[in-house]
Amino acid sequence: MILEACLATAFILAANTLLRPVVSFINRQPLDTDSVEVTNSVYIITPKHAQKHALKQFIRTLEEAGYQTQDIEVHQFGADDVEIQAVLTTSAVDGDEMDKLISRIADQEFVIQAFWSPSTTD
Repeated sequence: MILEACLATAFILAANTLLRPVVSFINRQPLDTDSVEVTNSVYIITPKHAQKHALKQFIRTLEEAGYQTQDIEVHQFGADDVEIQAVLTTSAVDGDEMDKLISRIADQEFVIQAFWSPSTTD
């Protein structure tokens, strides 16, 4: 019984030791960007008192630029502000065009800060 336990332990240790380089090799491989779905989110930070107006204007600006929203979330941001997150539907996003849109959104009077973030995870 002890011999079997020692053999099983040796097998497990050997398997873990030998598989570690294989796992490291797999983890170092770049993502195949053609098969990875990227979710883009646009965020604005606005004062609480301007939240409704900011939300309407924010959605209108995104739609005028040709971006449809999949989900809208509002989060508390500090004591007096809120963060509005618009998750865009899956579509190709040109970084330069998105940067121009973000600067246009950031110039609006009710926006304290605006930014966008691509993500490969939900």
